[in-house]
Amino acid sequence: MQYNSTNNTDSDTEESKRVFNNEILHFLSKNHISIPLMLFFGGGIMLCFISVVYLSLGMNQVISYFILGFLFFTLLEYLIHRFLYHLPNVYKEGHLPFVLHGIHHKYPKDKKRLVMPPILSVILSAIILAINYLLFGSFGLPFTGGLLVGYAAYLSVHYAVHAFKPPQNFFKQLWINHSIHHYKDDKKAFGVSSPLWDYVFGTMPKNE
Repeated sequence: MQYNSTNNTDSDTEESKRVFNNEILHFLSKNHISIPLMLFFGGGIMLCFISVVYLSLGMNQVISYFILGFLFFTLLEYLIHRFLYHLPNVYKEGHLPFVLHGIHHKYPKDKKRLVMPPILSVILSAIILAINYLLFGSFGLPFTGGLLVGYAAYLSVHYAVHAFKPPQNFFKQLWINHSIHHYKDDKKAFGVSSPLWDYVFGTMPKNE
């Protein structure tokens, strides 16, 4: 399915567009980018600090698991964006896929809905940390730290490509890829923070 940019609206109504009629859910669905960035950059660094200082893990081991966690997040980002966020009915209001992601495609300039609500993110992060600790023991902390920093990096890039003009350097390609995904072909360029998995799975847009 291709998404036509003419269906998008850049007016001020994006800031007040409702996903939920409930006032509490409506309030929680909107948040400033600085809040999750502080939470997840800080949380990722803190987990690595705890690993070294309190768990006495080797620095090389912490760095290795941190990098693995970061790379694993880029894969999760791609898979979730491609197979969960773009379920059928993603552009039909009243359906769950629209709440999860379709509204972002309809109102891509709404800066307060470019990130998941922090409360939900923190709950999911705690669950992921518990699972990683069961799987990897103490090394689950730096692995989760890499995941959290990867998520924060994704949020940073996603916010930047929607809020700022593209830079005149190699990062410009991230702006181009995401614009193609939004305004030309939503079956391409699922990687936001990195094009790595688009190359691997053949969803990288052709250079034109």
